[in-house]
Amino acid sequence: MPAHSAEILNTSAEIGDVLATDILAGIAAARADGKLFLLGCPSGRSPKPIYDAMANKAAAGNLDLSNLILVMMDEYLGGGDDGLGLCPPDAHNSCRRFAEHDIRQRLNAGIDAAHEVPKEHVWFPDAKDPSAYDARIKAAGGVDLFILASGATDGHVAFNPPGSPANGPSCIVKLAEETRRDNLGTFPDFPSLDAVPHHGLTVGLGTIANLSKAVAMVIHGTHKQNAAKRLMESDGFDPQWPATIIHHCKRVRILLDTTAAGTA
Repeated sequence: MPAHSAEILNTSAEIGDVLATDILAGIAAARADGKLFLLGCPSGRSPKPIYDAMANKAAAGNLDLSNLILVMMDEYLGGGDDGLGLCPPDAHNSCRRFAEHDIRQRLNAGIDAAHEVPKEHVWFPDAKDPSAYDARIKAAGGVDLFILASGATDGHVAFNPPGSPANGPSCIVKLAEETRRDNLGTFPDFPSLDAVPHHGLTVGLGTIANLSKAVAMVIHGTHKQNAAKRLMESDGFDPQWPATIIHHCKRVRILLDTTAAGTA
């Protein structure tokens, strides 16, 4: 399978601007057809410029986002007596907290109440029945665009560690140590690696590849140079670098900033 080409932009903000423009156009087109628009959303630093740009553009035009569904990708476990319950939604590392504060409330901040993303439009997998998430997504017609990010040191996507199967469904996984180390940077309030949860609830690589109409892989920052290089040199799916699942996806875009691309 041939390697994909990348769009190289100057900054992460420019990546955010480009994708936000396209996503908002997709939301408007879906609404005109009386349809929902399902956006697959990671948490963390990589997609934040996209959400910020969407919020700024929505506020500037009082855009209608009421048909947008936020299909969230993962959540940390660590709650309950066995440590396999969801982490508290107000925990600093909670992806549910990120979805509410950094995506939904951010998008809604500058638009009319009738245009807001409703709370019930934020979807997460269920730790008690993870595979039901895939059925829910499929029943809704699939994800219109999955935003993807790659782990810096092991290429993880969502919480899928190296060795994850290409057709894997949403599930509970043991987090790879490299993934946990990457998340020390994403969530600086972790005092040490020992404090990072060992398990996570995640969409599977198969969820991404089989239930999406398009994907956009976003990689920016000097610390992601190796991740960008590894991905751009790949010519097929490599289980040891989960981000290469893009080779099994439809309508793939790769967006790098100059620092990740090594051209700065």
